Amino acid sequence: MAVIHRTTMSPTKLELLTSWLPTRPWYVPTGATPALDRAGGFRLDDPEGEVGIEFMVVTDASGDRPVTYHVPLTYRAAPLEQPDAHGDEALIGTSEHGVLGRRWIYDGAHDPVLHAQLLALLAGKAEPQAQSESGTPDKTVTRHGADAPFPAPSGPGTATDGAEGTDIVLPAGSGPLTLTVTRVLRPSAPAPDRPCVTAAWRLPDGTEHRAPFALLRTAP
Repeated sequence: MAVIHRTTMSPTKLELLTSWLPTRPWYVPTGATPALDRAGGFRLDDPEGEVGIEFMVVTDASGDRPVTYHVPLTYRAAPLEQPDAHGDEALIGTSEHGVLGRRWIYDGAHDPVLHAQLLALLAGKAEPQAQSESGTPDKTVTRHGADAPFPAPSGPGTATDGAEGTDIVLPAGSGPLTLTVTRVLRPSAPAPDRPCVTAAWRLPDGTEHRAPFALLRTAP
């Protein structure tokens, strides 16, 4: 069980994301420095207790209209030893944690621990946890359409960013598994036609919305 520490981080996660987000192909340019605020999210536990896993939602209010992003993050006590083929882009930055010391913060789409736990969540074998409370399941996070078992990956995955999301391709015996991480969250997102995890977030006006955070496609 992950423990949420009431402490400081320097720089903060929002400060790190302010400089990192505009470098992503799915970022919507506003012509100004991002003005970020937390908008929701949840966590998953690492069974080994080594890696922090957070599915963070932030809203950028620097443009004419707010844009909300989903950024899965992993927190490590040392650099990721074997990032995927795009791993040089995966490090968001380092931060000094008031209790745990220096933490390496990664875009979780490139972290094999997050891949494994996201698949476990889709399979109903991992329980989503509240973003800011220790030992508190988040019952608002739901999975859909993944009742049939799917094959286990046979090797590490590779993440590729696109204009709206990130595809994580994992080899499997009967054909690859593709996890699609939604990056730009839209209030009017259509209902998915494949297994997915949905969760809620809030717009600056206080209204709450839901959308797929991650979707799974298996080979035919």
